[in-house]
Amino acid sequence: MELPEIETHGYQADKLHTPCIEFRNVSFRYPGRDDYALRNINLKVCPFEHLAIVGDNGAGKTTFIKLLTRLYEPTEGEILIDGRNIKEYDYEQYMSLFSPVFQDFELLAYSIKENITFDHYDKNRFEKVTQCVGLQETIEKLANHENTFIKKEFESSGVELSGGEKQKVAIARAFYKDAVIALLDEPTAAIDPMAEYEVFRNFFEFSKQKTTFLISHRMGSTRFCDRIIVFENGEIVEVGTHKELIERDGVYNRMYQKQASYYVEN
Repeated sequence: MELPEIETHGYQADKLHTPCIEFRNVSFRYPGRDDYALRNINLKVCPFEHLAIVGDNGAGKTTFIKLLTRLYEPTEGEILIDGRNIKEYDYEQYMSLFSPVFQDFELLAYSIKENITFDHYDKNRFEKVTQCVGLQETIEKLANHENTFIKKEFESSGVELSGGEKQKVAIARAFYKDAVIALLDEPTAAIDPMAEYEVFRNFFEFSKQKTTFLISHRMGSTRFCDRIIVFENGEIVEVGTHKELIERDGVYNRMYQKQASYYVEN
């Protein structure tokens, strides 16, 4: 699917072109706060990289993504797309570069098909993404299949999906959008670990030509990523592959071993 170019202030960012992304000396304070949520973030992301963003609650992971999507602006420093400050691009056109799944995603009281495709339905693509996230079997069991309404606000035959099914719809929506950067903020918290493994395995296969940022508390999913970025107290404290960070025996290894022991004990 060919997508139009972004043009603003004389600069262009082609939505078919996967850009380089750079955080340069970025620090951020939330309005009305004296303490920094992020401090001195320096990171270059190459096209097609798959990055895992990990850290304890409050470490700065979601704030990092909010800055990238211009929900907030850096207090200090700048974020660059192909060398241009992201503030130089029209916001709506800039956001068309992204396929996001945030923790507080919303599903509309319309059909499953409409929630995933909006008004740009392509049967083959729809079937591919719903199969990819493990949603196709659920759809086939429903009386109206993909035309089944989510919720019963406007349709008495609508269904109430489980938390995991809702997350799969949200992920499918991100898959379906033909954007060059995917943002996944805890997208599988309500999905069991085995199903999550399949979702991520399929997702990264599906996203070879995309740059991906994955925030997840489940450390097993990070092994699909090219690099892991470890946040602690608003700073990046470690960067590397899963193997490199395990061998370094630092913050990431501590988090990984703690979670691994939980699954062994349970």
